[in-house]
Amino acid sequence: MIERSLWHPVALAADLSAAPLAVRLLGEDLVLWRGEAGEVHAWADRCPHRGARLSLGRVVDCRGAPALECPYHGWRFEADGHCVEVPALPAFVPPATHRAATHAAREAHGMLWVRLADGGEDHGLPAFEAEDDVRLRKLNCGPYEVQTSAPRLVENFLDMAHFGFVHEGWLGARELAAIDDYQVEATPRGLRATGCKAWQPRSTVNSTAPAQVEYVYEVTAPYAALLTKVPDAASVGIAGYRESIALYICPVEPETSRVWFRLATADHERDDAALRAFQDTIFLQDQPVLESQSPRRMPLDLRAELHTAADKASSLYRRQLKMQGITFGVC
Repeated sequence: MIERSLWHPVALAADLSAAPLAVRLLGEDLVLWRGEAGEVHAWADRCPHRGARLSLGRVVDCRGAPALECPYHGWRFEADGHCVEVPALPAFVPPATHRAATHAAREAHGMLWVRLADGGEDHGLPAFEAEDDVRLRKLNCGPYEVQTSAPRLVENFLDMAHFGFVHEGWLGARELAAIDDYQVEATPRGLRATGCKAWQPRSTVNSTAPAQVEYVYEVTAPYAALLTKVPDAASVGIAGYRESIALYICPVEPETSRVWFRLATADHERDDAALRAFQDTIFLQDQPVLESQSPRRMPLDLRAELHTAADKASSLYRRQLKMQGITFGVC
């Protein structure tokens, strides 16, 4: 399954402290814990001895280094997964085969990421150019627990035609729902859509007046996307205002997802709570509609649902998922 070779977000970095943290990814239970230098480790949440959840255990000092202790019999596993101590047999030296199943893990963008595959090509994290722009403030919003597939969430993120109905009075108006033609092209990691325009009563938390807003959309990985929007400067009251938003999805189950948005914004005035409240409002308008879609898994056969020219970004997205061999969250 190619999804195992991808990096997926599983938690906010701040969620993992001294205690182990249970998460779920691609239908598998994982445990996260921090090592001696604060580095993150991701293992199967199962002790190889009798199958207890390691996330119910604790991080302890073992021979001068942190180790994860099983809650059942106290077996202790060092950072590479090898068992180094069996309390019931103090003189026993565990062989190399006595080890927990480990996965690659890393911390970036205020989040914890996991890659389940043992080898193969590493595609790296989804790209987000605004991350390196020191002029922009960065902020994570979420997580949002959603009963739908990750591809349905990406497709919704790319879709402007729902603004006037789902986000009426905020990102659109039903009497101004027409979508101008836009351009979409495939990229090595996904797609890019340009020339996307929408009339919006309140395009951002900073809006002081309705405005025509120009969007650029990108799919940066099968379950990740980003947008950059530039509203008319007079409508936000901030010179040179721009905003980029990355969508990061943890595909928990084929029809269950955990979602975060990472904002990169020129707004340095409003507090975190105000920015998060705006994002909460927009996504919580989307959520009931997303969870109502049937099927929740995205059909990759383009004949299964109807399409128009307004849907050409999502149609290309579906074709690419099929070409890439994605199987999780699709039908």
